[in-house]
Amino acid sequence: MIETKHIVSSFDNDLETIQALVMRMGGLVEEALRDASMALETRDAELAERVRQGDHAIDELDELVKTDTAKVLALRSPSATDLRTVLTVISISNSLERCGDLAKNIAKRVPILVDSGMVEDNRSSLRRMARHVGEMLSDSLDSYIHRDVDRANDIVLRDEDADHMYNVIFRSLLTHMMEDPRNITAGMHLHFIAKNIERIGDHATAIAEQTMYLVTGNLPDEDRPKRDLTEAGTAQADG
Repeated sequence: MIETKHIVSSFDNDLETIQALVMRMGGLVEEALRDASMALETRDAELAERVRQGDHAIDELDELVKTDTAKVLALRSPSATDLRTVLTVISISNSLERCGDLAKNIAKRVPILVDSGMVEDNRSSLRRMARHVGEMLSDSLDSYIHRDVDRANDIVLRDEDADHMYNVIFRSLLTHMMEDPRNITAGMHLHFIAKNIERIGDHATAIAEQTMYLVTGNLPDEDRPKRDLTEAGTAQADG
């Protein structure tokens, strides 16, 4: 009995360590999104470069999570409930790593747009969308920490608003590009930025859905509503 308690205690400690790594990743990803958005708004190429370099730390934490969860699975033989915790940690870490890449990709386009007037034209819309998605990401991590299914469900619903914001920005950019072909290059870069922000919202929603799975044992039965009505919504935003 003493040995069993010791094994359970060690497993709990391992999980706490892994989840602490995930929360640290979450903090870095939130900062990366804020800084990438600020770099775009202020056309700060140096801040954009710091975001790009900072992605290495996020990748390293993701690798640590993968390594540590592999050890837990190999050595602890977790029960069904504990296995759900391990699986959600892996999924959330993967979502955060992708969010870090998306923030980095936003930052990569900042130097190209330094002299673009189209940034000014779309400044408020992009700021509002980035803030909305950043709040989704923060709340999704909070919902996981507190095992709050109601908050997680609210985040799923809020993703529809992020899709709507993306559609508005896309239509604005399309209008600019149709009115003047000289806007096409900047317009395409801004479109990819908007799409990357929208994709971060998708990953925040995926984290919320993992909270539902952790607490209830089930993922949402139906596909969440999507309001990305543009064909360009299928474009590759991660490049």
